[in-house]
Amino acid sequence: MKVLLVGGGGREHAIAQALKKSSRVDTLYCAPGNAGIAAIAECVPIGTMDFDALTAFAADKEIDLTVVSMDDPLCAGIVDAFEAKGLRIFGTRANAAIIEGSKAFSKDLMKKYGIPTAAYEVFTDAESALSYLETAKYPIVLKASGLALGKGVLICMDHAEAEAGIREIMVDRKFGEAGDKVVIEEFMTGREVSALAFVDGKTYKLMTSSQDHKRIGDGDTGLNTGGMGTFSPSPFYTPEIDAYCREHIYQKTVDAMAAEGRPFKGVLYFGLMLTADGPRVLEYNTRFGDPETQVVLPRMKTDIVDVMDACIDGTLDQIELEFEDNAAVCVVLASGGYPQAYEKGKVISGLEKFDGAEGFYCFHAGTKLDEEGRVVTSGGRVLGVTALGSTLQEARAAAYEAAGWISFEGAYMRHDIGKAIDAAR
Repeated sequence: MKVLLVGGGGREHAIAQALKKSSRVDTLYCAPGNAGIAAIAECVPIGTMDFDALTAFAADKEIDLTVVSMDDPLCAGIVDAFEAKGLRIFGTRANAAIIEGSKAFSKDLMKKYGIPTAAYEVFTDAESALSYLETAKYPIVLKASGLALGKGVLICMDHAEAEAGIREIMVDRKFGEAGDKVVIEEFMTGREVSALAFVDGKTYKLMTSSQDHKRIGDGDTGLNTGGMGTFSPSPFYTPEIDAYCREHIYQKTVDAMAAEGRPFKGVLYFGLMLTADGPRVLEYNTRFGDPETQVVLPRMKTDIVDVMDACIDGTLDQIELEFEDNAAVCVVLASGGYPQAYEKGKVISGLEKFDGAEGFYCFHAGTKLDEEGRVVTSGGRVLGVTALGSTLQEARAAAYEAAGWISFEGAYMRHDIGKAIDAAR
């Protein structure tokens, strides 16, 4: 079969690897792709929001399946656009993708259906939000309601920080339209866990657990990023926590979306906080997480195309989703200065060391080929170096060893990805 993958980040490179591994995929295209994806797929220069060009390409090439896992096109209705033209596509329709596109919607959904989450209030104007802060309990969390590339969340330790945050989001419009609404919620403490699930509208199949590291600096310091590294599975996601989430969170969310007339199909991401009072939902995403995908999919045994087909056709209950009994750690190599200003076009060396290196992956995120055919940096998060191991400790040691194979001017990484796993020994 012919498959078209939409996107060009590290997540898409991991998905491309999984698709390429499928016995059912003969030809793989990616729009627009990147330098790493180009080694395993034919990249086509079409933007991820150019629905007319994407649907025309899919029709012209007689694509059997299109796969999308980016928030912007999903929330903007790419699935609806493809389906309107009779084209088969894996992803979430716009009316269900709102679960990520609007934090205000998702918080209201959880309140209505009794899904455990942090207490919150929603504001549409800065003055009301600032007034609320006068009597709020600190620390407190501010969230731009719309899509903000994973960066629209501010943890404020006191009133002054919170006031500055509201002005940044709603007055200065740092995150654009994403700041039209702001969710102000209680600050929760505990370990974070990411749980991804395939969903067919009524049934969910949970993938293996993982944990992301959002802050730019060691010790979880500095600005929020799209993710600086991750590990899987999470030793803190115990059978007891799993049982609780299955009863109170996962199926209740799928059922709630169906009850709202927004049946969810695709990948549903549950960002969880394991508090002293039990698991709570931090956020939902309507897609594979990035960089969680880079440690989850390399461990998946089941053919990804079979699972995607089942999600589309509503037959997910017939799929047995299996994962390897091992572990994976991903370390992100970023451009110096990220997530603020950074330079592009830096030549990357050492990539050839991954050729044939079993258990090692180098997922390209912000890369491209220059005029001389060299792989150069083209984004803030450049590469996701992933390694497998029989234990999390082995995988972490291997991932950092492999990260040392790569070099480019200004390369930056955290040195404590997965450090928390030592506490679980």
